[in-house]
Amino acid sequence: MKIMNKLSRLLTLLAVIAMLVGCLAACELIMPGQGGGDTTCTEHVDANSDLVCDNCSAKLESPHEHTFVEGKCECGEEDPDYAPHVHNFYYGTCACGEVDPNFEPIDYASQVKFDPKSGKAWAEVEVKSYIDGDTTHFYIDKEYISEGFLKARYLGINTPESTGVIEPWGKKASNYTKSRLLEATSIIVESDTATWNLDSTGDRYLVWVWYRTSENEEYRNLNLEILQQGLAYGSNVSSNTYGYYALSSLNQAKALKYHVFSKEKDPDFYYGGAIEVSLKELKANTYWDDEKGKHQNKYEGKLVKFEGVVAKQVGPTIYIEEYDAEHDMYFGMQIFCGYGYPKMNEFQIGNRMSIVGTLQYYELGGTYQISNLKYKTLDPNWEGGCRVLSTGHSASFGEIDAGTIMNGSITLDVITEIQDENGEIIDTTITEKIFDYGELAHYSSVTVKNLTVKSVWTTQSDTDSDGALTITCEDENGVRIKIRTAEKLIHNDNLTVVEKSDFPAGTVISVKGIIDSYNGEYQIKVFSINDFTFE
Repeated sequence: MKIMNKLSRLLTLLAVIAMLVGCLAACELIMPGQGGGDTTCTEHVDANSDLVCDNCSAKLESPHEHTFVEGKCECGEEDPDYAPHVHNFYYGTCACGEVDPNFEPIDYASQVKFDPKSGKAWAEVEVKSYIDGDTTHFYIDKEYISEGFLKARYLGINTPESTGVIEPWGKKASNYTKSRLLEATSIIVESDTATWNLDSTGDRYLVWVWYRTSENEEYRNLNLEILQQGLAYGSNVSSNTYGYYALSSLNQAKALKYHVFSKEKDPDFYYGGAIEVSLKELKANTYWDDEKGKHQNKYEGKLVKFEGVVAKQVGPTIYIEEYDAEHDMYFGMQIFCGYGYPKMNEFQIGNRMSIVGTLQYYELGGTYQISNLKYKTLDPNWEGGCRVLSTGHSASFGEIDAGTIMNGSITLDVITEIQDENGEIIDTTITEKIFDYGELAHYSSVTVKNLTVKSVWTTQSDTDSDGALTITCEDENGVRIKIRTAEKLIHNDNLTVVEKSDFPAGTVISVKGIIDSYNGEYQIKVFSINDFTFE
C-alpha cells in the first residue's frame, strides 16, 4: 500500500513537470528570446498593419521605399539599374534643363553678307514710318517702286501684334526694330528674287532689311537679328535665300527660351481683365448689321485697354486720338468720364493716357464711346486703370481737306475670329474692309482751311444747345461740310454772344475742331470763337 502511494505521488510530480515544460514552450513562442529559448516565429505576420506581429507580438519596422537620386538612396542603398545621365546640349541647353556654362550664342545675323551682285532686286532706302516689329514703310527711288515709297513686310519672321490687338512681346519687338533703324546710317531692302514681290495682301513688299551704323561696318541682316532675339516666330523660314540662317536663328532662340519662347511675362503687356487693343482695332471692328438694323462692334460691352493723347476736354467728355503711321492718319475716340470721376485733372490736353473702360454705343451721338472708366484714387499708377503715361504732347489738329472727311475712304485689314460649336476660337482670318475716312477719324482733331460760308442756322431749344450755330461751308473743290458749335459761343469780351451775323455768306474761314457726326453726316464740332480764323 505504501509502495502504491509513493508511485502515485511520483506520477503526479512527473505530470506537474510535464505541464511546466509545456508552459515554458508556449511562453517561448509568445515572447521569443525570453526564458533562454531561440526565436521560433520565423516569419512575422501583421494582418492589421499595426506594426506588431500577430504571432509573437514583436514590434516591427515600417518597410523602407528607396528614393534614388542619381542612382543612390539617402539610406545608402544604390540602384543596380542606374546609368549616369550624359548631357546632350542643344544650343547650350540639355533636355534635362542643364545649361552649358561655356556656351556662347551664335550671331547668325553677322554670318550672312549682303551681296549687291547677287542678281536680286535691292535698293537703298530711308524710313518713312515705323509700323511694328515686322513692317516698316520706306522712301524708295521711283526707279524701283513707282509710288516712291515701299511698305516692307520682313521676310521669314512674324512678330507679335502691336498695332491691332496687342499681344505679349509685340511692343518690345516693335521698339527693337525701331531702335535698330534709328541707329542706322544706311538701310538697304533686298528682295528674295530678281523682282519686287508683294505679300498676300497685295500691298506690302516681302524683303530682307539690312542696316549698318557706320560707314566702316558691314551690313547686318535685321530679319535674322529679330529672330535670334526671340522677338518673332518663323514664317516660311526654310523656303528662302537665307533659310538655313533663319532656321538656325529661330531654333537657337527657342532652345535658349528668349522672349516669345520663354515662360516669362512680358513686362510691357497687361495681363489683367481688360482686352489690350489699339484705337485702330476698336474702330476697325465697327460695322452695320442689316439683320439687327444697328451698328455692332465685337468689343461692345467689353472692358478694353488702349493708349492715346488727349486732344480736347469738354466737361466730363474727353476726346482722345492716336496716330497710325501705316495710314498716316489719326483715329479718335470719345471718353465719357461721368460727373463724379475724381481724376479729371489727369486728362490735360497733350497727356498721353492709358485708358481702361467699357466700349458702349452712344445712341445720341450715333457712335461708340468709352465709359465706366476704371481707376484707383489712391494708386494713380495702377496698371488696371486709367493713368498718365507721359506729358508734353499736343493735339494734332492736322490739316485736312473737307473732301477727305466727307468722301474719303481707307482700307484696313480686319481680323476675324473663327469659332467652333462651343464658342472656342480655333482660327483667325484677315480680310480687307473699306471704311469711310470720317468713320475712323471720328472724334480726332483736325484743321480745315479756306472754307466759304454758304448759310448759317441757329438752334433754338430748351437744351444746352440753345444758341448753337450750324455753319454750312464749301471748300475750293465745291465739297460742302457743316461746322457745328458745341453750344452758344461768347466773344472774347466775355459779353457778346456769337451770332449768325458774325458769319455772313461769302466769308472765308478756317476752323480747328473735332470730327463729329449728326444724322449720319460728318461735320466739325468747335468749342470756342478762337477755333475760327477769318481769312
